[in-house]
Amino acid sequence: MKYSMIFTTLAAALTLSACDKPATTVVTPAAAPPTTVVAVPGPPGPQGATGATGDTAAKGETGATGNTGNTGNTGATGSTGAQGQPGKTGDTIVIVPTK
Repeated sequence: MKYSMIFTTLAAALTLSACDKPATTVVTPAAAPPTTVVAVPGPPGPQGATGATGDTAAKGETGATGNTGNTGNTGATGSTGAQGQPGKTGDTIVIVPTK
């Protein structure tokens, strides 16, 4: 514990000093952009007179009414079936519970 801080500092110093350091780099400034002249508008003038109202357009013709469709055919009448026989009367069953 006594030497851990010194060891860490020496290890960091050796690690950083072992890196390749590039030679001095010369940075060339970028060329200045061309100057652009921007026209700034002045105060607005008075409002102009109202324009004339346009002509009313002619109304178009109404289209023709379509034809009425054909009436459909009447369906066939269903057949009458034979009547069934009456049911038979059954016997009555009485269930008596036991104690």
